[in-house]
Amino acid sequence: MLGAAAIGAIGAVAVGAAAWVARDLSGAFGASPDEVRARVTSSPQLRGGAFHNREQTRTMLPAAGQSTLRELLFGGQHRKPAGEVPVVAAPAPAAEGLHITWYGHASALLEIGGRRVLLDPVWSDRCSPSSVVGPRRLHPVPVPLSELPELDVILISHDHYDHLDMATVQALVGISSAPFIVPLGVGAHLDRWGVPSERVIELDWDESVEVVDGLRLTATQARHFSGRLITKRNYTLWCSWVIAGTGPDGADRRVFYSGDTGYFDGYPEIGAAYGPFDATLIQTGAYDARWPEIHMTPEEAVQSHLDLRGGVLIPVHWATFVLAFHAWSDPVDRLWREAKARGVNLVVPRPGERVDVDAPPPVDAWWQAIA
Repeated sequence: MLGAAAIGAIGAVAVGAAAWVARDLSGAFGASPDEVRARVTSSPQLRGGAFHNREQTRTMLPAAGQSTLRELLFGGQHRKPAGEVPVVAAPAPAAEGLHITWYGHASALLEIGGRRVLLDPVWSDRCSPSSVVGPRRLHPVPVPLSELPELDVILISHDHYDHLDMATVQALVGISSAPFIVPLGVGAHLDRWGVPSERVIELDWDESVEVVDGLRLTATQARHFSGRLITKRNYTLWCSWVIAGTGPDGADRRVFYSGDTGYFDGYPEIGAAYGPFDATLIQTGAYDARWPEIHMTPEEAVQSHLDLRGGVLIPVHWATFVLAFHAWSDPVDRLWREAKARGVNLVVPRPGERVDVDAPPPVDAWWQAIA
């Protein structure tokens, strides 16, 4: 039987551990809603102190809670791969052309006319406010942050943990001088984490910035939501991105990145205003019939690509973290089937594999061997 001293020691350890976890969480939560609102005072998307989609959007359909719990406990899907996910080491940077390297989930590097844009970098082991609990990686990061090529821009689509990671942001501040281009309000999180204010630019939908000659970034509409606290939502904006660049050869190249989004009827307008696109990176995983308005199905991903007048379609937001109930390979199995049916040029790279958009490789179904 434990003595009083032992019980006291265990209690002290427990209190200390709780305090450590609390500090770990409070930093990752980022800025408070009040801190964000002090920075953001006007936007067509801002009403009543919160941001809104242009169409009515529900994060979850009514009465979905019980079925979600039942699916979590008893669903029979293979949500993780049966084998090891193959990871590829990227080659040396390119000085021209258009190349896209997908690192897993939504993190990717665009090399567009010799300029390098890093999308939604998450290098931590978990996409969570905690380093000890939360969705854990299903494959290693293909390359350490310190081995990335010199960056020109870091783009963030919204503030959810699988797209905005405190540890990755703080590491990038030390190893890169690239500016962070973010949706309205997200700069308050970066400020809390020590990113110098002169390195942060916040944009509303349809606002653009050119921070490097020949590279223009435009925030465009998405249908989603935001928030790093379950009880506090939509106090920062979410967006998709248009990345347009002119290379040394004078060629104009355009890429669209969807961020997280449900399907909406604004894609043809984005395609008409900013396209056509040489490539699109479209959210493909984490869909469910209980939240159809905030994440697209693979079939909707193909439709959005067509609406946008896209060339090569590269799926993102799958393979790396378990964030929904579908089978691990379901997103790309369905995407491939729909792309073939509709004549879409699809590329499904391995994590770390670089795609030359002008010479895209055929789909080889590498994921099926480990599903």
